[in-house]
Amino acid sequence: MAVGLAAVLAGVPLFTGLPPEQLEALGASLQRRRIRAGDHVFRQNDAGTSLYIIESGSVKVQRESAEGKEVILAILSPGDFFGELALLDGEARSADAIAKEDCALLVLDREDFQRFIVNDPGAATRLLAALSRRLRRTDQLVQDAAFLDVPARLARTLLNLTEAREATEALTQSELAAMVGATRESVNRWLQFYRRRGLVEYANGVVRVLQREELRRHVY
Repeated sequence: MAVGLAAVLAGVPLFTGLPPEQLEALGASLQRRRIRAGDHVFRQNDAGTSLYIIESGSVKVQRESAEGKEVILAILSPGDFFGELALLDGEARSADAIAKEDCALLVLDREDFQRFIVNDPGAATRLLAALSRRLRRTDQLVQDAAFLDVPARLARTLLNLTEAREATEALTQSELAAMVGATRESVNRWLQFYRRRGLVEYANGVVRVLQREELRRHVY
């Protein structure tokens, strides 16, 4: 099993550059966990005891207000990792992690995670870079909520979701609304607005951006 997991780890940015023998040793300490679509991997305020790596499927990370309003912070896909903050600071989980579809996750326990960081100095730098990127995204969410209207926030969200791929993953309109920070009705209205103008395609929950530069003009 370790050899197979080593191949998976080799494709995870956090473990880039590790020699094969270290990947195999790290792979031997991982456990597989399967989560059905809609189930929680963990909940906000749970104790954090593990780092999770997505082997297959996708996971959404979200927070919920006291009034029950959801905000989706990220949708993660194979090769992404999550849950590292609680391992670094010893605090409780800061958000919910929920399987969007059936998932296979690789679980790295706290002791193995901390040993990995200590034994591989480069890992700390890679982890810091990943955390910095996530912090920037969070800062952007706060800034957008304060200064951009709904069509601009929707345009930014679609551009971000398709930055490294041709189209978004399948999203419900409620999920897209939770990422934009608007009502489902409002997001649907502006999504159709962009579709009628030929800027995006939308079918079966998948959005494909057809004219990136033109859509970008609606952000600024």
